[in-house]
Amino acid sequence: MPVSSPGGYLTTHVLDTAGGCPGADIVFRLYRLEGAARQALGEGRTNADGRSDTPLLQGDAFTAGVYELEFEVGAYYRRRQVAVDEPAFLDTVVLRFGLADEGAHYHVPLLVSPYSYSTYRGS
Repeated sequence: MPVSSPGGYLTTHVLDTAGGCPGADIVFRLYRLEGAARQALGEGRTNADGRSDTPLLQGDAFTAGVYELEFEVGAYYRRRQVAVDEPAFLDTVVLRFGLADEGAHYHVPLLVSPYSYSTYRGS
């Protein structure tokens, strides 16, 4: 469980709903959007529990705005040798979301299968 920091912070978690397990070792990337500009803020891999090891944003880096998280789920299912069409129906899943409260914890989970995904604001 990530350690809370003063002010807000952002975390993520991937669950493989088809396999009934955490989405382990999935590459993710975080971007901040300002108009047409897209600024890369970092990337990582989910741990064995499908979570980021540390908050993706916290402290001074955590500011209100529009962000995107990309998840490389096609590569994950190929590594697991799950039968996926080529090209995969889902390859890179992109979630666009807004952070409004700079003092809050935002948790962005991804529930995914080879053919569908969903997300919500978690806790």
